Amino acid sequence: MISEKLPEWLSVLAQRIGVLDVFGGKSPNHVLVNEYLPGQGIMPHLDGPLFHPTVTTVTCGSHTVLDFYTPRNTDAALEPCTSLLLERRSLVVLSDDMYTKHLHGIAEREDDSLTGQEANLDRCSVQQGDLHRGTRISLTLRYVPHTTRLRLQLGK
Repeated sequence: MISEKLPEWLSVLAQRIGVLDVFGGKSPNHVLVNEYLPGQGIMPHLDGPLFHPTVTTVTCGSHTVLDFYTPRNTDAALEPCTSLLLERRSLVVLSDDMYTKHLHGIAEREDDSLTGQEANLDRCSVQQGDLHRGTRISLTLRYVPHTTRLRLQLGK
């Protein structure tokens, strides 16, 4: 990974997350920005060993439901073992087993039916019911332990 300076507005956010001490005394130095339109999601996956085994995500715009899966050694379809409602303007921190041993993903749907089984629903502003997804922007902030400081100069 090649290190680049974060824009000021992202630096402020990274510093605010850094003081939470979720990255072992470090501040996030990597940000991934994704846009999800209603009906879009991301398949269940692990983030891999390149990053510190913690990830933080800020949800902007619309809510979503983040599902977690236990990996299987069979061809059986994955079924979520737990889910979190990510409300707009919320921060979620994944670490330890939730980062290293559970896949996470977002189902491709336009509406989320909250059943009361979501692990964090008692802490959310909505308790149950149907929520229509709008456009969601996610800011995923991580700490990358090994980066290269290389500045490319194109032209003069």
